[in-house]
Amino acid sequence: MLRHGSWHIARLAVCFLLAVAALGPVSASAQTPKRAPQIMPDRCLAVARAPAAPRLVQPAQFRPDMLQPAQIKLTFVGHATWLLETPGGIKAATDYNDYIRPAVVPDIATMNKAHTTHFSMLPDPEIKHVLRGWNPDGGPARHDLTLGDLRVRNVPTNIRDWQGGAIGYGNSIFIFEAAGMCVAHLGHLHHTLTPEQIGQIGQLDVVMVPVDGSYTLDTSGMVEVVKALRARLILPMHYFNQFTLNRFLDKVRGDFPIEMAETNVLEISQAKLPTAPKILVLPGM
Repeated sequence: MLRHGSWHIARLAVCFLLAVAALGPVSASAQTPKRAPQIMPDRCLAVARAPAAPRLVQPAQFRPDMLQPAQIKLTFVGHATWLLETPGGIKAATDYNDYIRPAVVPDIATMNKAHTTHFSMLPDPEIKHVLRGWNPDGGPARHDLTLGDLRVRNVPTNIRDWQGGAIGYGNSIFIFEAAGMCVAHLGHLHHTLTPEQIGQIGQLDVVMVPVDGSYTLDTSGMVEVVKALRARLILPMHYFNQFTLNRFLDKVRGDFPIEMAETNVLEISQAKLPTAPKILVLPGM
């Protein structure tokens, strides 16, 4: 007969063996399971919904590493170049070129083909990913990249040559998804969008729009594009001078409220975006 202490030890041993048996054999792969690759959800293709906000956007003076998880930082560098920074510290520059560049080297640089102010012949070698909005081998460019907490994809469009003819797939609309928001950069857009292209872009929160009215799409056509995209925050760019900017603003005053920002830097989040489309003009051309 087992004494009380020995019986207790034996009972524990039996329980342990039963538990191991219930788990079944343990393989090496079960001990160190592989994580499935993270796929960022297609935020833009779902209808954006956000609570009403008393104010639109408050200009930011914070460092990128102080961004809240639901915020992104946008800096209008000039012409068609913007710097987008995510809460995770990823930086992307749009229409990266050899003339106007952000003060920092981005992780991702997008480009378009129309003019040399929209692409670089010598991009900084420290840029991790250079995404050209055209395919040098012909056909449409196709990009869908996730780096950290930023996803970047594109929708190809055509451009014109100097004689007015069409050049297929020379431009891309780049869509950036981060912090629960969807931001699109129209690049050097030369034509209105088809229903298929609008569907591929999805529901936007923010859109950067070239409004010069001549080198890109004419003013009436660009207003049509802005109305079709229904982004809640519309950021004009590529306007050269006050005259071309005002020509666009005069065309949309009856359709959208207009706000003039004092700085070219802003931090935005879903909570601070307007519930209805609004135009915000940042200083710079």
